[in-house]
Amino acid sequence: MADEAHVLIVDDDRRIRSLLSDYLAGQGYRTSSAANAIDAREKMRGLSFDLMVLDVMMPGERGDSFAASLRAENVGMPILMLSARSDAADRIKGLAAGSDDYLGKPFEPEELLLRVRSLLRRSTPVKSGWVQFGDCKFALDTGELTRDSETIHLTGREKDMLRTLIKGAGKPVPRAILAASGMEDQARAVDVQITRLRQKIEREPANPVHLQTVRGEGYVLFATPEV
Repeated sequence: MADEAHVLIVDDDRRIRSLLSDYLAGQGYRTSSAANAIDAREKMRGLSFDLMVLDVMMPGERGDSFAASLRAENVGMPILMLSARSDAADRIKGLAAGSDDYLGKPFEPEELLLRVRSLLRRSTPVKSGWVQFGDCKFALDTGELTRDSETIHLTGREKDMLRTLIKGAGKPVPRAILAASGMEDQARAVDVQITRLRQKIEREPANPVHLQTVRGEGYVLFATPEV
């Protein structure tokens, strides 16, 4: 996986860009870097990336705003967000903007590497087949979600959560299992992402039919294999 994955590092700090580029390159990844959102968009016009490491606090367009704009444009590559502010509110804001994982500064390079590997592993197709819930169909291998034949964008985390819920076979899946590896305050973060999923798959997100809460246990998705 490392030999093929191309990582885009977006951070206004030249030293951090250089350190992360050198470290990930030493682990077998291809790397490119950008100093801000404008620079990153230029890189993305000419190159294809498998994952983005994105700093929150940048001059011009902030990282969370940039992530949200990418998701609005249906850019689906995993985003690992970095920030010196790592309290719960900031993590939830980053995840709500469309990032797949959130890592507070300072951090150990080994931890960043593990999260990069985890995000890339989640974005790799796992098995084939379609499942259906209401007007939605979800492809287990590609992570494609359609609703009334219209493609609905999902982040890498959302695809991973749907696969995990589907594997639950109609039984409640605990928040701890749905949470990203190493995520703190996982209950709140998972709740935010479940809310986002409901907005995409439910006709009435406030009164969900397919993705339901089981008090004290977690969440359950009622889906059936397509025949």
